[in-house]
Amino acid sequence: MPNNFLLQPPKNNSTTQLCFDLGLKYTEYILPLRCLTPMKAIHKMNTSSNVWRCVVNERVVSGISQEEDHSIDNSLRPKRLSDYIGQTRLKTNLEIAIAAAVQRQESIDHILLHGPPGLGKTTLGNIIAAERGVSIKVTSGPAIERPADMVSILTRLQQGDVLFIDEIHRLPRIVEEVLYSAMEDFVVSWVIDKGLKARSMNLAIQPFTLIGATTRYGMVSSPLRDRFGSAYRLEFYDNESMREIVRRSARILEIEADEDGIREIAARSRGTPRIGNRLLKRVRDYAQVVADNLITGHIAKDALTKLEVDYLGLDDTDHLVMRSIIEKFQGGPVGLNTLAASISEDADTITDVYEPFLLQIGFLDRTSRGRVATRQAYDHLGIDYPENDRSKDQPNLF
Repeated sequence: MPNNFLLQPPKNNSTTQLCFDLGLKYTEYILPLRCLTPMKAIHKMNTSSNVWRCVVNERVVSGISQEEDHSIDNSLRPKRLSDYIGQTRLKTNLEIAIAAAVQRQESIDHILLHGPPGLGKTTLGNIIAAERGVSIKVTSGPAIERPADMVSILTRLQQGDVLFIDEIHRLPRIVEEVLYSAMEDFVVSWVIDKGLKARSMNLAIQPFTLIGATTRYGMVSSPLRDRFGSAYRLEFYDNESMREIVRRSARILEIEADEDGIREIAARSRGTPRIGNRLLKRVRDYAQVVADNLITGHIAKDALTKLEVDYLGLDDTDHLVMRSIIEKFQGGPVGLNTLAASISEDADTITDVYEPFLLQIGFLDRTSRGRVATRQAYDHLGIDYPENDRSKDQPNLF
């Protein structure tokens, strides 16, 4: 199937109604098309000609930031720790660290935040800067390609400023080395020229706080990891926290929703605020067409079912991963690369995107011999669990 094709919708049919009539997943002008694959979408090319073009789009239950999230992310992000919902233990530790730094009139110790995407690492970085009353510079590991780029960023920071580096595990090693002296002594050191002409240059910079964020904690090099004063893992949110987050977002976006509707959306949000906000937006669109803008439990369930998001927040891609392990490899164990090849997916994507939540809900085990589907996964998919469970004696790697 090509990535692009033309589709002529029927006459006298609104954009939103057309989507649901054809089994489409509606989101303003980008509409994921269920009848193709989870990664396809249709996009309106010309309003006068009423012609649509199919383009690639992301999974609705992916924690990775998508283009459609940008329009609402800033308005929904809490600005203070007091407004931040969930992650209670982390919040308590940050409150103490910030208060102590304020009393000593010093910069906060460098902080490393890690965990699955969509849980609020960037939001926390902005909150820490706001609570401290300083500016924040946001960048990402892949965006800093040369040591000179890092030196330029560091020398522009003012005293106490926060430097937030997303995907810090993807910093090139030669760039990462510039951070070592900057984090410890607030001095930038680098070597210019080569061979006999090589000489070291040192430049003092203002004290600052580095906040690193990563979804791959194990890939952060040991020398860099050891220079952070604190490392915090963000966990998936429980149902109560997710209900409060969805309720708060509905209030900010002025969306009418009863408690049953809030509960249904929160339960299918995979414990991830970014997904919860995205599903809320999709259900709002559905309610606008069929329920006079009121999200009830029934409306939310109907809309999310059309989006192929089941009651646990799993979509057809999650089902594909689990069915592949069960049906192609007799439930496992199966190696990561073999599993990735069987579903035509990248191994890192399985590790970063699919596995964390499947592990969290107990559908998947990682053993010394590979991935194993659990009894819960069999039950959820309606497949009989084999009596000879070959994975029960396999020790967990983690």
